[in-house]
Amino acid sequence: MPSRSPSLSPPPLKRRRITPPEALSVPPPRTSRIQPPSQTLATRSTNLRIYSWNINGIAPYLDTQRPITTFFSAPHISRKSDPAPSFPPLRSCLHRWSFPHIIGLQEVKIAPSDNSSQASLRRTINTPLSDNDPIADPSRLYNAHFCLPQDKYNATGFGGKVYGVCTLIRRDIAASSNTRTVEWDVEGRVLITELPSLGVVVFNVYAVNGTTNPYRDPSSGKVVGDRHSRKRVFHIELRDECDGYEEQGWQVLVAGDLNISQTPLDSFPGLRMGKEHVRNREHFRECFIRGKEQGGLGMRDTFREVKGEERKYSYRPRGRVWGEGMDRVDMILATRGLKLRDANILDEGLERGRSDHVPLWVEVEVGASGDDGFARSDAGTYIQ
Repeated sequence: MPSRSPSLSPPPLKRRRITPPEALSVPPPRTSRIQPPSQTLATRSTNLRIYSWNINGIAPYLDTQRPITTFFSAPHISRKSDPAPSFPPLRSCLHRWSFPHIIGLQEVKIAPSDNSSQASLRRTINTPLSDNDPIADPSRLYNAHFCLPQDKYNATGFGGKVYGVCTLIRRDIAASSNTRTVEWDVEGRVLITELPSLGVVVFNVYAVNGTTNPYRDPSSGKVVGDRHSRKRVFHIELRDECDGYEEQGWQVLVAGDLNISQTPLDSFPGLRMGKEHVRNREHFRECFIRGKEQGGLGMRDTFREVKGEERKYSYRPRGRVWGEGMDRVDMILATRGLKLRDANILDEGLERGRSDHVPLWVEVEVGASGDDGFARSDAGTYIQ
């Protein structure tokens, strides 16, 4: 449990926090635990596929008792009403997505003491759906890692079954990966996967949603601001964590529900224009999109880079007519040293399942060393 109690008015955006320690708005400097990636990167480039999905509760996807015939059938979806298909176990998604290397799940809603659900998830993702489902192949099996809420003041609803992220790592790359949490998050929002031989680090993120609800100091329980202010502090902490990796020579991917829509293209019928929402949006861009000379990370919004001004949305609220209101609040951001292959949002009712979000994905070329750390040739090998 962190001992510091920062105010929730964030400091001016700077590359490193140099504001005097007596300024209560500034969290104290951290001692970095980040080490450089492997001195010997993979000799050939690899196309790495990463999926992200706010699943909004993992429980419905842990059922392994359904008939096999339901695992691959698409339910009937009417565009005239809210599509709410019943969904088979999570492994059927892995099949449909052709077994990505890494899947980041947000809002798994597992209490930290619920070892049974964690074990059930690990079992479900590796339980064959049929005789033709090869579970002896490590490229079809996954390790699951969790970051679940430990905050007794800000993550107390539903018996602790709130928030939480889980990262699935395919076993053919898992042995050479490292997974860790961060000391500044106790709500179960950030899980980091390092791939040292590829020089890449993947952040699985469920960002704070900006609201007027109170935010309490995780140590004392004292109200120190609202969730809008906490969101901006979260931006700064995440930015600095990413920057620490870049400074050590890593390429960075931030994937998850970032709870922000950047431009009018990303919301229908329109962006939230309340004062705090406008402030949060600008603050996000200052931290992650603007260049380093302006205090940001200069990251790329991978969907926009690939799809331009195409309108697709990741948040599709339940209980409303499909298409009545939607936002692109889930993103995958990439540092500029990564070679982007493709990216998309699976914006359809089948993929939404029982969530109120749909998955998104990116494919990047990584691994082979070049002048700036990564090759730019098209001779990449694809891990099937």
